[in-house]
Amino acid sequence: MRFLVTGVAGFIGSQVAERLLEQGHQVRGIDCFTDYYPRRLKELNLAPALASPGFSFVEQDIMAVEPASLLEGVDVVIHLAAQAGVRRSWGANFQIYTHNNLLTTQRLLEAAKDHGLRRLVYASSSSVYGDTQDLPMRETSACWPVSPYGVSKLAAEHLCHLYTKNFGLDTVSLRYFTVYGPRQRPDMAFHRFIRAQLEGTGFRLFGDGEQSRDFTFVSDIVDATIAAALIPEARGGIFNIGGGSRVSVNQVIAMLEEITGHKAPIERLAVAKGDVRDTEADTSRARAVLGFDPRFDLKKGLAAEVAWVRQMLPTLQREV
Repeated sequence: MRFLVTGVAGFIGSQVAERLLEQGHQVRGIDCFTDYYPRRLKELNLAPALASPGFSFVEQDIMAVEPASLLEGVDVVIHLAAQAGVRRSWGANFQIYTHNNLLTTQRLLEAAKDHGLRRLVYASSSSVYGDTQDLPMRETSACWPVSPYGVSKLAAEHLCHLYTKNFGLDTVSLRYFTVYGPRQRPDMAFHRFIRAQLEGTGFRLFGDGEQSRDFTFVSDIVDATIAAALIPEARGGIFNIGGGSRVSVNQVIAMLEEITGHKAPIERLAVAKGDVRDTEADTSRARAVLGFDPRFDLKKGLAAEVAWVRQMLPTLQREV
């Protein structure tokens, strides 16, 4: 099949593209290399796909390219392009989130409804649920996001539903729960913790560390995303994608200290605006429909990320 992967130079997008290419699919990727983190790291993410004859790349903002030409010859869109980050989504920055998370999604949907696309898979987030004590979070749970980022992801989900209901466009939304692993963005917690431990520097921790997350290894995210693109029964669905590794941040830090053999001083800060206390995914729907079965437990996944950060450390020290 022929895929369009948006945000293809990113943490998840680059690995989705590689897996599709390994499976023999044709992939067109688009990325505009936003300045959220250094371009060089994204270029390294993209390098394996660029080496494949089945891959073509468009360096452009989705809002600046003619969408019909972008979708030409494409069967399925996997829409991963987005402005990430809960804490940065406040104030004047929200217009960036509106542009990259809402307007780009609407533009793709509008073009796709007349294109004969088989499916559009949208990458949403557990942030749509907000700060709830009703755990585990179910796809039918109330969604009250507590950050502008979460609002933008939920609004884009609603857009997908609108185009399914009104135009018959086949869309699937995946609510990712705290993704980690090799190629994780430099601003993300695990990456910062690991680097601080390896370099002997300190890091900032928002909150008391007893907040918990359902952590999901990136390879399991890739599996679920491709299944959502290909399995007919997923049509029109919303699915939680979580790794089943709900632990506290303090427990993660202790695991990383054991894996790296190092400790790092922690500067503890107040809880950041928009952060939630706990997340936990009910993945029964994804298991039943997508065959989702996470293969990486947290310790195994953390060891893989530590190995990647070790390998990348000279580059990271130059770039970040």
